[in-house]
This record gives sequence, C-alpha cells and structure tokens, in this order.
Amino acid sequence: MGKMLAVLCILVLLAYCPVLCVFQKLYCSISDSCDCDFRPNIRDLEWDIYKNVFGQHLVQDIVSEEVVKFLQNKNPERPLVLSFHGSSGTGKTLVSSMLGTHLFGSAMSSPYVHQFVATLHFPVPHQVQQYRRELKSWVQGNLTECAHSIFIFDEMEKMPPGLVDVLEPFLGPSHIVFCTNYRKAVYVFISTTGEEVINTVAVENRQSGREREAITLGDLEDAIALAVYNNNTSGFFQSSIIQQKLITHFVPFLPLSRGHVERCVRSQLCQRGHCQRSDVVEAVGRDVIFHPVQGQYFSTTGCKAVSAKIDLFL
Repeated sequence: MGKMLAVLCILVLLAYCPVLCVFQKLYCSISDSCDCDFRPNIRDLEWDIYKNVFGQHLVQDIVSEEVVKFLQNKNPERPLVLSFHGSSGTGKTLVSSMLGTHLFGSAMSSPYVHQFVATLHFPVPHQVQQYRRELKSWVQGNLTECAHSIFIFDEMEKMPPGLVDVLEPFLGPSHIVFCTNYRKAVYVFISTTGEEVINTVAVENRQSGREREAITLGDLEDAIALAVYNNNTSGFFQSSIIQQKLITHFVPFLPLSRGHVERCVRSQLCQRGHCQRSDVVEAVGRDVIFHPVQGQYFSTTGCKAVSAKIDLFL
C-alpha cells in the first residue's frame, strides 16, 4: 500500500509542472548536476579574446560585453544569439571555441557544447525538411537537459536555406516548456557571407587614412544583415530569424593586415618554443597574398594558412 501511494505521488508531480519545478529547484540547491558543467569564467574569456584574437576591436568589445550582460541577468528575456561574419582566417571559429572553453568546466569537450557544420551534418539540400525535424528535436531535447547549452552553426554560407528557421521558436522571448527556460542558451552562427561588405569598408577606411579602430559596429551591422538576408545561397536567405530581429548582433570580423598575420605567426611560434625566430615571422609575412592589388592592405586568407607556412619555413 505504501509503495502504491509513493508511485501515485510521483505521477501527480510529473503531471503538475509547477510542483515539479519546486522540487527541481530544491534538488538543484543541493546538487551540482543541475549546473550541467556550466562554469563561466568571464575574466579568462575576456583575456583570451584580447590576447589571442588579432585586429578585431569590434569582436573584443561586442562579444565580451554581450556575454557579460547576458550572464549577469539571471532571467534573460531571450537567448544570446551572435552571428559572426568575415573572411576566412579572421578568427570566427576561434572565438566560438573560446566561448565553449570559458563557459563550461569541460571546455569544448563538454556534452553541452553542440557544434554543427553545414557540409558535414546537412550535406543534402533536398533533405531540408528531414533536417528541420531532426534539428528541432535535437535542440529541444538538449535544452531540456541543460538550459545553458551552446549551439554553434558553422559554414552558414553553405547551410540549406530555410533549415535554421526551425529554431525561431527557441530564439524568441517566450519559449518555456516543461519547466525549462530556453532563454538561457547561447547560439553562434558562423559565416563568410557579408565579407564583401566588411572588406569594402575596411579598404575604404584604410585608403582614407583613418585608424582601423575608427570603424564602428554601426558602420557595418545593418549592411551585413541585409547582405545575408538577400544572399540566396546563405542559410539566412529571407530568414524569419532575421525578419523577427532575433539575432542579438551581427559581429563583423575585419580582414587582417600583414602586421596582424605576423602576430599570429609569432604567437604560434612561441607555442612551439621558437619565440626568437623572427626570420620565420618575416618569411611567412612575405609569403602571404594580400589584396587589393593596389595597396596590398589585407591578407586573403587571414591567419588560416599560418600553421602550414610555419612548418615550411621553420
């Protein structure tokens, strides 16, 4: 009789969400498991971005500020949604990995850091409806398990259009299901779409003799959003996520000058124990291709090929 009564009580709790939430909060107050490995270290995140992301003053300011503001709010109105844009090798993937590294105790190996690559996870465009069902189920299930999850979507320029729109309900201000606050999650989209807009502004700024740091988010954000929305090969093509203004910020990654590339080389050399090899720094700098033809201001590959070039000259 006692066992039957206990089972009945459990069933009643499961059927009545407000009561379940009370018990869930009580359980979390005496257990670390509800934190789902969430151990944010904002100071280390800010230092890592400042020290190891070269030539990106906008990224340093926006990402640090938005993450701090988001985490300080115990009841955010909506998730933090950042869309990274810029040429290859400018630091987009690096910064996304820094978020996972400094927000979770297990860093990027945490089961609550979810990474999707368009050509790997969604390679067949005509299967978009199947992908939508699978992605919605995956996100919903993982948010139920850990409200602080991070979702990173790479190669958005190759993502089938319409696929990520299935995330729209999760990105808005009112999506709370089964006692789970979906508004505590972080979403990062990574794309080269919009690089033409960013690079044009950077070149014009350089030609006018202005300091690189004079470029502001206001000079670029609306233009990036428009370019992404109107690009029919972009995963955000005519996206309802953009229409509903659910992206916190479009974050521009500026093209890198020779000085920035050489800082990348020097940093990697020091990691290998060869800090004094200035000859390698100069050799890699000379071997990098720069654009435009008139001016040779910015690297066409950023820091992406630096590691291979170091192997060549070391």
